[in-house]
This record gives sequence, C-alpha cells and structure tokens, in this order.
Amino acid sequence: MLDALAPLPAYITNRHSYMLAANAPARALLPGLWEWPAEQRNLTRYLFLHPVGRTLYQPWEETVATSVAHLRAVGGTDPDSPRLTNLVGELLLKSPEFARIWERYEVRERGGGTKSFAHPRVGAMTLTYEVMKLARTGGQRMVVYQAKPDSPDEKAMLALTPAEGTATA
Repeated sequence: MLDALAPLPAYITNRHSYMLAANAPARALLPGLWEWPAEQRNLTRYLFLHPVGRTLYQPWEETVATSVAHLRAVGGTDPDSPRLTNLVGELLLKSPEFARIWERYEVRERGGGTKSFAHPRVGAMTLTYEVMKLARTGGQRMVVYQAKPDSPDEKAMLALTPAEGTATA
C-alpha cells in the first residue's frame, strides 16, 4: 500500500512514533533516520537526537512540541508501557530541550496539518500531511504527505523520490 502512494511520502508508525514501514519517498524525506537500527527508529528520538532531525523541520520548536504532547497523550492511555518509559527516560537524560518541553504537560493527539522542511538535499518545501489511524492495529498510524500540484513544493517533493524503490521497515 505504501508503494502505491509513491511519489507521495508515506510511512506507518506505532502509537509511540516508532517507524514500522516507509516508502522510498518517505525514507528520502527523513534522512539519517534509516542509519539507526530498526528498534531505535523513533520519530521523537530523531527530532531531538539526530543532527538532521534537529534542522529538518521549520520551525523546529513547534514540531517537537507537538511530538512531545503526543507522547504525553499516549502515556495517559498506557502509563505502564515499558517502551514509552524507556524512550521518555532516554530523552530526558540526553536532551535538555525535551526535558523542558516535557515539563509543560501538554497533551495532544497527532492530526493532519502542514509542515515546512529545510531538507538537506532538495531545500525548502512546505507539505500538507494527513495522519490516519489504522483499524485493528493497536494504535498504528499512516502518515501521508503531499504538495500543491505544480508548485515549487511539489517539485521539491518529487525530487526526493529515487527512480525505483520499495517500502521497507
């Protein structure tokens, strides 16, 4: 299904924002995330601890605040999750910015919207995205990005796409 969405970047995460699968455009949209072992590919970890993740989204502070608020929302529904506890503990230790935002106690579920990128390969672009909950999956979400047709943003997004590629975990 993810490959059928190409050239739109699309990926699937679990409720804690761990990357489960992505098509080739999504892998190109999030450079550096794929260098990490599969069990460490978490979007919130990427935002705070990967050098590219810290510069990719503009404005960064707004993006990370939404990501942290989502973790708080998940924690409210599953407070005993070892995976979430380990992730939050790691980020509290390694990122003063995460600790500062975590202390705000903001709670928010992820939804669609607009994100601006300062992509290291294709430059500035603003994409809209939709977050869709997948039925019977325990909180998995599919995220799909798109751009306004015939816009500079669409040209940049299409430049992300390798000539050939398949979805990978």
